[in-house]
Amino acid sequence: MSAKKKTNDSMEKIVSLCKRRGYVFPSSEIYGGLNSCWDYGPLGAELKRNLKTLWWNAMTNRRNDIEGLDAAILMHPEVWHTSGHVTEFVDPMVDCKKCKARFRADQLEEARCPEKPSKSPLENNCDLTEVRNFNLMFKTFMGPVEDSSNTIFLRPETAQGIYVNFLNVKNSSRQKIPFGIAQIGKAFRNEITPGNFIFRTREFEQMEMQFFVPPTEDEKWFEYWKQQRWEFYKELGINESKLRWHEHDKDNLAHYAKAAYDIEYEYPFGWQELEGVHNRTDFDLTRHM
Repeated sequence: MSAKKKTNDSMEKIVSLCKRRGYVFPSSEIYGGLNSCWDYGPLGAELKRNLKTLWWNAMTNRRNDIEGLDAAILMHPEVWHTSGHVTEFVDPMVDCKKCKARFRADQLEEARCPEKPSKSPLENNCDLTEVRNFNLMFKTFMGPVEDSSNTIFLRPETAQGIYVNFLNVKNSSRQKIPFGIAQIGKAFRNEITPGNFIFRTREFEQMEMQFFVPPTEDEKWFEYWKQQRWEFYKELGINESKLRWHEHDKDNLAHYAKAAYDIEYEYPFGWQELEGVHNRTDFDLTRHM
């Protein structure tokens, strides 16, 4: 049996088990479901709540230097223009001219051709379009008039809610730098190729903390938080052989990042990101302040 077939069989068993035991159901299943959308059942809802409580306790309740926040999903559209997301929050995309399937241009080796699932688009010599950028933000309208002046976005990350509230939290909590702000909340990304069950979806929850430090101490604190986050997963009892660090290539860093590392986990479908630890410098604060 091929490795790909074993992975597919494993994922099918996991998906079936999760539905049968009440962890995760396909969303809108009685209407045929909706691609990459999932509902959490009785046990799934409890599991999510326990995970969020565990993270929140570790990040805020057990520390004196991190405050909590719950920012709105809908924000002034200028937030996303100022942060650079409107122009920079994109993935490279290509289409197959024959079957019309869409793929991320930087993940063609991992993708599978719908006409020949055993092969990637490259192996199948698919006739692909030129690469073009695809913005990942969902748009909607606020108010009764649907025109450009009323366009707003579903937030693609929770971090911007933290940055625009930096002074509010600092002043009201009387914190001094260095200190952090943490929040848990929904985010939305119009992914080109979602998949692998609940691993990559268009609607998801983030648990995120931004830690603010003096400019000359950013690298010291970056290393500190890398170590703290690794220890968090060790304390959960996760086998370290299933964890590894992945450093983002300098040429592929997000528009706001000076350095970025992911803690990756060996899932049934391979090594993928479990958590990111990024040095965003003062990019966001200087944009908004």
